[in-house]
Amino acid sequence: MPDKKMPDVGHLVINTLLLFSFLFNVQLANAQKKPIVVSTASIFADMAKNIAGDAVEIRSIVPIGGDPHIYEPTPGDAQLVAGANLILRNGLTFEGWLNELIANSGTAAKVVTVTDGIQAIESKQYKNSTDPHAWMDASFGLIYIENIKNALIALVPNEKQMFEFNYGVYRQQLQDMDAYIRQQIQTIPAQKRVLVTSHDAFRYYGQRYGVQVESVLGTSTDAEAQTSDIIRLNKVIQQSGVPSIFIETTVNPKLIQQLATDNKINIGGKLYSDSIGDAKSAAPSYLDMLKYNTDTIVKALNKPSSNEPAPPKEGGSTSIIFVVICIAILAGGFFLVFKRLNR
Repeated sequence: MPDKKMPDVGHLVINTLLLFSFLFNVQLANAQKKPIVVSTASIFADMAKNIAGDAVEIRSIVPIGGDPHIYEPTPGDAQLVAGANLILRNGLTFEGWLNELIANSGTAAKVVTVTDGIQAIESKQYKNSTDPHAWMDASFGLIYIENIKNALIALVPNEKQMFEFNYGVYRQQLQDMDAYIRQQIQTIPAQKRVLVTSHDAFRYYGQRYGVQVESVLGTSTDAEAQTSDIIRLNKVIQQSGVPSIFIETTVNPKLIQQLATDNKINIGGKLYSDSIGDAKSAAPSYLDMLKYNTDTIVKALNKPSSNEPAPPKEGGSTSIIFVVICIAILAGGFFLVFKRLNR
């Protein structure tokens, strides 16, 4: 009976180690593959990042600085949506292009409307049309982030504790911002709390914080301005005496600039409405956007109107009186010297 050869122990050990290494790498790759959360716009992506941390990969369809009202999806967007595990949308007629994009992508992702629970402002002109810009009200922002938090927990239940903690911190920050905005707006004289912008994105802001909001365009930027809109805004500017009106980062500023020129008033600044800014901007996050907009509005509307005299500088009247007294003393001195010389 021929001797059976014993297996090479060295080769057996190496093959075993290679097998374990392969299985470990497969498990590691699966562990590192994060769920993909896709939002329609940068504002909601930022909200999700504050709650999710590093637990998921968060992407936005409309890039920072883009206009979601008139956005045209690309083939790359269809691929992004196809690979998503969760899609966050605003709803309220904001993303008219989204349903077709989802259908074309064939995605199996769950779609969550982050405005669920918000009492939307209905259009007075168009039936079944609503104002989508509810995030402008920081108290409604609380509803946004609660809906996002719940969607993330449903997607990644194992991270519930972290999501709840991050949500609690973020919620407090938003509550503080809501109080800050209310306090700052109160520093504007009541008759000047009139916000004139490019499109009607600040209605919720005005409703919450006591500001009259007027705009060239309606709630969507795809409309065209009418002559009646320009006449109306000229009348509002003249009657209110506002010193400034505002352009927006995602809207052509031409009409607002012309209104400012015609009425001899200032452009108060550039406001963020449908997108946050990039990392180098003054509004790289939702919270920063709310604060920057408020600070810009308050500073511009507290300026004197073109037909209103500027307030005297502190100490100005005292300085004038001092100069007058000095002149009087010098004149008296010269008079006495002259009188003595002519005796």
